[in-house]
Amino acid sequence: MTADAAVDVVVVGGGPAGLSAALNLARARTSVLLVDAGRPRNAATLRSHGYLTRDGIPPIELRKLGRAELEAYPNVRIVDRSPVARVTRDDDGFTVTLAGRAATTLPEVRARAVVLATGLRETLPEVPSLRAFYGITVFSCAACDGWDLQDRPLALIGETGDLAARARLLARWTSRLTVFTNGTPAIDAVDEAELAASGITVDRRRIDDLEGDRGHVTAVRLVDGDRVEIDGGFVRPLWDAALDFVAELSPDRDADGHLVTDRSGRTSVAGLYAAGDAASPGPQQLIVAAGQGARVAAVLVHDLVGVRTSH
Repeated sequence: MTADAAVDVVVVGGGPAGLSAALNLARARTSVLLVDAGRPRNAATLRSHGYLTRDGIPPIELRKLGRAELEAYPNVRIVDRSPVARVTRDDDGFTVTLAGRAATTLPEVRARAVVLATGLRETLPEVPSLRAFYGITVFSCAACDGWDLQDRPLALIGETGDLAARARLLARWTSRLTVFTNGTPAIDAVDEAELAASGITVDRRRIDDLEGDRGHVTAVRLVDGDRVEIDGGFVRPLWDAALDFVAELSPDRDADGHLVTDRSGRTSVAGLYAAGDAASPGPQQLIVAAGQGARVAAVLVHDLVGVRTSH
């Protein structure tokens, strides 16, 4: 491709949603450029779960398998470690401006449509050693990792207003749960009483750090010196859709920053589609994202040829 390259679709994001969209677009004889910044949110996770036929597979291996499948299609090109700097639109389609390693040889690409599959960027609570355990024995997705920690003494660490609801969900997997609000008013007195009635402890003290070795967390240490022994845990990050590069298009977004789409992944901007976590406040699971990518691809192909469906 040259600087004035043109494709049918640019897919932004190389996770399950983007790979699935690219695969299905390729099979519909659509020319595709897949742009991957190379910073997956699940990079710290050793095993991913809930993906049919691939339960327990390392996320990086799932990405490798997806890329290997795309190599069979000459109408797909993958650009690595190259974030998208800007997306603009005119009457003839979109201009996608690249940054990073590809920018010198492929600064801009024209496309008839763009699929946003960038996922979410997350910020963890400020607990010094949290990253050392994250993805090994401390996780963010109960549906993904609750089974592997079932019936253990667990921690739930967070500072957001949905912490009580997450605690109730985690109670499906363990009856020994302590919720740490890290000195914030994340849980009110009413919720605390309801959680206590279910055997869930709320600890409002600030966390000094986590204890453990080689990724295996063993205790939460509080600022007053007390320790609460645990054998795993969950954390509630803050999530950001990180979509500054489409700011000039001004697609509709909800109160949490997710792209607003119809049930088929169409955003409020004609020709701009979204799949995966950036567009959905629902379950943050790989198989869900892959399914959304496939659905968006099917709808996009119909839209390109002007065939309206019930999708």
